[in-house]
Amino acid sequence: MIKRATVLLSLVLLGLVFLQLVAGYSPRTALNPVAEHYVTAGPEELGAANIVTAVLVTYRGLDTLGEVAVLFISAAGVGLLLRRKTRPADTARRKPRPSSELVGTAVRFLLPLIFVLGAYIFINGHLTPGGGFQGGAVLASGIMLLLLADPHAHLNHRLVHWLESSSGFGYVVVGVLGLVFAGGFLDNRFLGLGTFGELFSAGAMPIIYALIGLKVGTELSAVLERMKD
Repeated sequence: MIKRATVLLSLVLLGLVFLQLVAGYSPRTALNPVAEHYVTAGPEELGAANIVTAVLVTYRGLDTLGEVAVLFISAAGVGLLLRRKTRPADTARRKPRPSSELVGTAVRFLLPLIFVLGAYIFINGHLTPGGGFQGGAVLASGIMLLLLADPHAHLNHRLVHWLESSSGFGYVVVGVLGLVFAGGFLDNRFLGLGTFGELFSAGAMPIIYALIGLKVGTELSAVLERMKD
């Protein structure tokens, strides 16, 4: 009885909180000063047509660095927890069923197209919706399809580790260059902003997105392969 009364009282209090929020809600008619600065001065300051991703990679560059670090820690944790020593008897016992020839051929045909799409998304992140995280996830989705179609497929771990390490190192180097030669860490203006709206514009932002896309793609691909095993 006491337990039911406690749950009921909690629901009533929670309902009162939401009722006050709904009753006192009033839609914003104007942007706050920070958001207004991003929208009005961002394209001129950063040279990027896509202001959303420009905010994420430059104005909030340290937050993006933290997100990349969280992804790295998550990938390392998955690799540590799912690490196993495969014995010959286990290998002989586990015989994954291969996919049909049609599925395997289709995946190998689509895989280059998926990689091109992922690269397009993160290279054009300063112009169109997308960015490094989205493009990297598309790259990893191609690896996932390959692993599903061919259970015997394996990644080149040396290449994956080299890409992940070099892209992460390059990301930090570009950030430091912005700190030294521009206004702060990951400031894209240490390179020329170029012509607004063109591919080679917005300073170092395309380079930053390419590095993030490679890092995210390789880390997610390594996680997917570890889960397959």
